[in-house]
Amino acid sequence: MTEKEAAEYISMSVSFLRADRMNGVRKNRTRGPEFSKIGRTVRYMKDELDRWLDNHRVKRIFEI
Repeated sequence: MTEKEAAEYISMSVSFLRADRMNGVRKNRTRGPEFSKIGRTVRYMKDELDRWLDNHRVKRIFEI
């Protein structure tokens, strides 16, 4: 997927994806999904985006 398609798919902004690629790992920042870079072209694989979404799922357990 293109950068724009990936951002829409995960409901994040294109600027989030760009900042993640430029800044890398930063304290107190959500790490973006993995990507592929071929020359100047950046692409995201659907499987990687799905894995990223699964890893950021919050499960809540309520006790009554």
